[in-house]
Amino acid sequence: MLRNLLLFCLLLLPLGSQAATLIPAVPKIQAKGYLLTDFHSGRVLAEKNADERMEPASLTKMLSAYVVDHELAKGNIHLDDMVTISEKAWRMPGSRMFVEVGKKVSVGDLLKGVIIQSGNDATVALAEHVAGSEDAFVSLMNQHAAELGMSNSHFVNATGLPHKDHYTTPRDLATLARALIRDFPENYKLYSQKSFTFNGIKQFNRNKLLWRNKYVDGIKTGHTESAGYCLVASMLRDDMRLISVVLGTRSEEARASESQKLLTYGYRFFETHRLYGAGEPLTTARIWKGARPELPLGLAEDLYVTIPKGRYKQLEAKMTMDSRIVAPVRKGQVLGSVELSLDGEPYAERKLVALDEVAEGGLFDRLLDEVRLMFE
Repeated sequence: MLRNLLLFCLLLLPLGSQAATLIPAVPKIQAKGYLLTDFHSGRVLAEKNADERMEPASLTKMLSAYVVDHELAKGNIHLDDMVTISEKAWRMPGSRMFVEVGKKVSVGDLLKGVIIQSGNDATVALAEHVAGSEDAFVSLMNQHAAELGMSNSHFVNATGLPHKDHYTTPRDLATLARALIRDFPENYKLYSQKSFTFNGIKQFNRNKLLWRNKYVDGIKTGHTESAGYCLVASMLRDDMRLISVVLGTRSEEARASESQKLLTYGYRFFETHRLYGAGEPLTTARIWKGARPELPLGLAEDLYVTIPKGRYKQLEAKMTMDSRIVAPVRKGQVLGSVELSLDGEPYAERKLVALDEVAEGGLFDRLLDEVRLMFE
């Protein structure tokens, strides 16, 4: 029977000798729903109604921009492509970039119009350029949402105009925000741009935190009468990035101040550490009946943890793996786990995988190991 072999259990080295910080209750946030998470670790630090379906308003444009970024990365479209503005795009109600029907505008300018000016006209123009029609583009949006794991979201337009079947959740928006930053870091820089001038009209980014907090570099605002005032914000400070999602506040000022409350709470009372790197050998496994006797094991992705400040000395790491691993072994095959605990309570777990492959050994090696295994 297969059994688990405990490799080691160790206390991670403390970053300092500071005392543990007392963690207060999450501040009262005047919003229909919210969520605060760490970008690297994915740890949720605060939430309310995080899985309740809500109107995203122009936060929808985060997904529209993600789809455009994806098409740019694949080479299907280019930033210097010229897009002819349709009458539908020109007639879009709500916030606008002020494009003119029949005129040609570059994809790059339209993308700025979507992200910085939140232009509904620019969004529809891009949707038509990418997929031929807004309806076809929305189909792409929903496919990408499903692939990202946005399981409680559904979109019926590219702009965020109200519709009973157009909804998302704070948790799904946090997932989307992480994907925007992770998958397209160069294009993400647009979200920190404070203004954009097009056709002689200068418009300012509606994210007030870009002016109030030098560490905030995005992401997107939204507002309709039914959705209220919404904001997804991201803040990078000392290599720690937090993402806040606030939906359904009462005003522009409220969405900014309530988001700042969450971000301040996260940075004041928590810290994030990178413990292990992807592909970094953490231990060595004995391989039976293989072309070689040993194989390095590690993680498929970097392992980050977000913990209360001053608690690093209480964090413990334990690695376990199966004690009888028989060749062939493929690269990436799960052969154990890394388990983290804090004060004796489970905190995080990641799969321990083979960092290389091991083919089946020759007949003599297999027979010899078969005899050895009889005495194991």
